[in-house]
Amino acid sequence: MTLDVERLRREEFPWMVDGESVCLNVASTGPLPARTVRAQQEFTRKRAAPHRLSHEEQFGVLSDSRERIARLIGADVEEIALSVNTGAGINLAAWTFPLGKGDVVVIPDLEFPANVYPWMAAAESRGFTLVRVPARRGLLDEEALLAALDRPRVRLLAVSWVGFSTGAVADLDALGRACRARGIRFVVDAMQGLGPLVLDVTQTPVDLIACGGQKWLLSPWGTGFTYVRRSLVHELAPQPVSWMGVQGSDDFSRLLAYDMTWRADARRFEQITLPFQDFAGMATSLELLHELGPAAIAAHTRRCVEALMNGAAERGIPVATPKSRHAGIVSLRPADAAAVSARLTAARVEHSMREGAIRLAPYCYTTLGEIEIALQAL
Repeated sequence: MTLDVERLRREEFPWMVDGESVCLNVASTGPLPARTVRAQQEFTRKRAAPHRLSHEEQFGVLSDSRERIARLIGADVEEIALSVNTGAGINLAAWTFPLGKGDVVVIPDLEFPANVYPWMAAAESRGFTLVRVPARRGLLDEEALLAALDRPRVRLLAVSWVGFSTGAVADLDALGRACRARGIRFVVDAMQGLGPLVLDVTQTPVDLIACGGQKWLLSPWGTGFTYVRRSLVHELAPQPVSWMGVQGSDDFSRLLAYDMTWRADARRFEQITLPFQDFAGMATSLELLHELGPAAIAAHTRRCVEALMNGAAERGIPVATPKSRHAGIVSLRPADAAAVSARLTAARVEHSMREGAIRLAPYCYTTLGEIEIALQAL
């Protein structure tokens, strides 16, 4: 399957066709497809007069989101808990996995703060030791990370699938196998990976995945999910506790039994009330991604990324992102990043500055013509 990029742009992102901007900043905030905006608006229109919104429709957007997320990563729907951001899943791991004095949690250096501060806070409160493995030449050092797993009492490894500033991709298969062989829990921040890359949790051994929806999933702010491997769901006690995390709470006519029996699936970890109107948007965006095909999206993104990397190298601009291990992010380190950023802005190329580098991020809607506009601005 190949993408019909021009049709996608006409139907879902008409402002791109009009040349309003060159959107190479999905690693910061992804654009919303037109169908997603319509879904949010329609849901909100009904919400304005609540009698127009049935209970089934209200909670149906959550069910649809769970099902489409599960299908995207090869999970069972019972392993999916909806959340409002990536941090919800990381905090769930940091505060509910059995960790205490003498235990060790390993994370790499150069992680996005969402995968650092929860561990720092939990380590201080719960008494475990947090080990941060230094980077090598500014990139994830997987050899050192694997070696760190052999330290005494390592209980958990937490990594980002894709580095937010470098675009370097962690080998989840190798890290997951190493963790599984040692009985170590494996937690993944998938925010910058899911979309430009494909994932099948039946093949990649991961215990918990945290992922927001507002970037590569083209979903509204305040949407996301946590995947918890089925065999672990019953081992983790929800924290914080939601009144709908218990069995029987779907029946609003009987709420006073106060039976503290958790749901049998990952919904025990959801914090209700969720922003239903935004999950109406997420469910719609996920529908689009499935229509396009995750593999086709990944292949098109790869072509655009390689065109950017090759073009930058031809112009003598250092490319920090490893050519052999990339997803959707291209990190460039020109001599004068501020000047390059100004030229990109003048050319209406959306981008980010991260840790002294220019970060560009094409996606399923990007054309090679837009890549050329960005390269000329460099």
